[in-house]
Amino acid sequence: MTESSWRQSQSNITTGYLRHFFAFAFAVEEINKNTELLPNITLGFDIHDSFVHEAKAAKSVMSLITGREKPIPNYECWSKGILVAVIGDLSSAPSIAMATILQLYKYLQVSFGAMDPIFNDRHRFPSFYRTVPNEIYEARAITRLLAHFGWTWVGILISDDDSGRRAGEELEREITSSGGCVAFIQRLRKPPHSTETEIVRIGKEIDKSSATVVIVHCPRSYMREFLLKYLSERPVKVWIASATSSYLNEFMYLPNTVRVLNGTIVFHVPRGEIPGLKEFLYSVKPVNFSDLGPFLTIWMLAFQCSPALSNGSFLFEEFFPHCGEDTTMARISVKEYDVDNFFFTYGVYKAVYAVAHALHNMISSNMYTGLSLDSESLRKNFPPWQLHHYMQNVHFKTSSGDEVSFDAHGDPPTHFEIMSWIYFNYQAKTVKVGSFSLKSAEQEDLFINDSAIHWHPFFTQIPRSVCSESCPPGYRKVPRKEEPICCYDCTLCPDGEITNTSDMRDCIACPDDQWSNEKRVACIPRTVDFLSYEDPLAVALSSIAWFFSILTAGVLGIFIKFHSTPLIKANNRDLSYILLLSLVLSFLCSLLFIGHPLRMTCLLRQTAFGIIFTIAVSCILAKTITVIIAFNATKPGSKLRKWVGPQVSRFLVLLCSMGEVVICTVWLLCSAPFPDIDTKSETGKMILQCNEGSVAAFFAVVGYMGFLALVSFVVASIARKLPATFNEAQLITFSMLVFCSVWISFIPAYLSTKGKYIVAMEIFAILTSCCGLLGCIFIPKVYIIFLRPELNTKEYLMGREVTT
Repeated sequence: MTESSWRQSQSNITTGYLRHFFAFAFAVEEINKNTELLPNITLGFDIHDSFVHEAKAAKSVMSLITGREKPIPNYECWSKGILVAVIGDLSSAPSIAMATILQLYKYLQVSFGAMDPIFNDRHRFPSFYRTVPNEIYEARAITRLLAHFGWTWVGILISDDDSGRRAGEELEREITSSGGCVAFIQRLRKPPHSTETEIVRIGKEIDKSSATVVIVHCPRSYMREFLLKYLSERPVKVWIASATSSYLNEFMYLPNTVRVLNGTIVFHVPRGEIPGLKEFLYSVKPVNFSDLGPFLTIWMLAFQCSPALSNGSFLFEEFFPHCGEDTTMARISVKEYDVDNFFFTYGVYKAVYAVAHALHNMISSNMYTGLSLDSESLRKNFPPWQLHHYMQNVHFKTSSGDEVSFDAHGDPPTHFEIMSWIYFNYQAKTVKVGSFSLKSAEQEDLFINDSAIHWHPFFTQIPRSVCSESCPPGYRKVPRKEEPICCYDCTLCPDGEITNTSDMRDCIACPDDQWSNEKRVACIPRTVDFLSYEDPLAVALSSIAWFFSILTAGVLGIFIKFHSTPLIKANNRDLSYILLLSLVLSFLCSLLFIGHPLRMTCLLRQTAFGIIFTIAVSCILAKTITVIIAFNATKPGSKLRKWVGPQVSRFLVLLCSMGEVVICTVWLLCSAPFPDIDTKSETGKMILQCNEGSVAAFFAVVGYMGFLALVSFVVASIARKLPATFNEAQLITFSMLVFCSVWISFIPAYLSTKGKYIVAMEIFAILTSCCGLLGCIFIPKVYIIFLRPELNTKEYLMGREVTT
């Protein structure tokens, strides 16, 4: 095995990225000295600088493939060594240009910085691999960080190129899907296209936005001018830098940008150790390394990290022309060569080793058994596309113990380190505050050490970045018209609904037996209410019912006692008994409406009253018809004499009552009343009541009674001109008028009343109508029996003059 050779091409380099080259060179040096990895094979390399420019990257790739500074397609002019793989670039745009050409020639490409998800398209980029995580998962990690701190209103600053637009779209999609909102997306153009006026405008737009958090995803070349010209003296922002923008800490050493970047949170690609690299860097001196000629060459195309190599020697003075002969890397600024924190530099190191392991596995396979490993044999027998299979199956550990492998898309395991940049005591420091790992598509691991984060001194506590302040429990979020969902107003939940946590979109309805408290944060038991016997209204109504039922029973007793008197006989004694008994039961039926509704009482109260009161109205109708028949039967030759008698009146009562019985039977069979709870009538109350089951059946019962009463009223009106001493038609007419007035007024009152007052209204209607019948028909007779007995004689009733 021979010592590696370093060639120098004609390009300049930014010293800030020279560490990538040294890590690359150190890895090649280690591999060449390793007797177990690629034994008898010497690795070399050539360096080109893309200058973050697609055209230059494409030209450099063609130079690598053809071996000529002015490339000629499909022509190779390498005197020794063959092209194995290309490592680079640091940025996505040049990497896309490189990959587009390399996939045509089926050469392997390993990037140590391109995170664009476009490379997951294996049909377009089948030979692309990278040692940094996919940018899609970085967007997810940033979204989880926003959720951790409750930041739902954020801005995005991206580069105005394809990669930046894709990153901005992915960030917006992730933030929106997680319930957050994007306040703005500002696009920075690459100098010299970006003018100072444009930069100032973007800065002002960011300043005036109410979003406290701004996510930055811009390559270095886009942000340099912006940071140098954007010196905000207005509201302080919390900057979240993606891994693509992790270079921003370099600007913290500039006094004018400290106020802007202090407290920045950055997502870094995985950090790792490169044992021996520190000593290697500090020992480099301006001496030449001999070129013994490699058999295989790993080509590297990297962003601004390419030293020039030519004439078979590595010249230290080419990079540090002002250094003396005794100068070493130990004298170079630590700000540019932080040898204790490798991020993208560590990716370069892993990329070299990944290609070396894949190449070792390929050469160790059966296809190379017996072949000579000289340059000419390898040139003839090395198909570059076969290296992909071995690259896909690479799995090894670095010297620091980190595992290296690639998935089907050429991506490494997803892991990000979350860092915080602080400026304290005139020094800029980088502190690790968390990490994000993706173990599977469903399993994510976010760790944040809140106590390790030092926010900008402007913030006295964890910053808030919301469009609208949080809605406290008891309120719900009402989106503002034509604004993002994160911008809303807080509205108190309506009665009967609550929110028990902050920022709820919808209020939760309380169970039927509960109600919301005044603050709408908890459901409390409803007050159970019904027309109980303890209720003053129920006491009054029940007292009236008992009083009149007893009074009616007393009247019945009087009629039974004086049943042989002419007055009782003349007014159809049997019908009077039935009518009085019906009125007693009707008064008592009203008591079924009072008290806790039970299934039996719900079944009986409407139907029992309907049938019993229908019997009463039927009796009145029968009495009226009997009076007309009896009066007309006395005329000479009248055919109505055969209808005079108690059988006709009894038949009429039975016939009319059967109609109500049929209606009630159908009601009970089809849609019977049942106990129910009314939670709508009164706020915070649960009214126990009987659900009528069928409102139509209920009104049919009442309507049928009304129909009989109307017929009785009409018939009684016809008979009202008969001799007053012979019949009571006038009294019946007045009683039916009272009855009809009560129940006609009851219908609108029933429909407009709620809760237990519906029951009270119906009881009142029952008592009033029963009292009307009792008072109009029977009280005058009781008056005659006790106070005017001279009128209770046969002579008076027959129309003869009575002497007092």
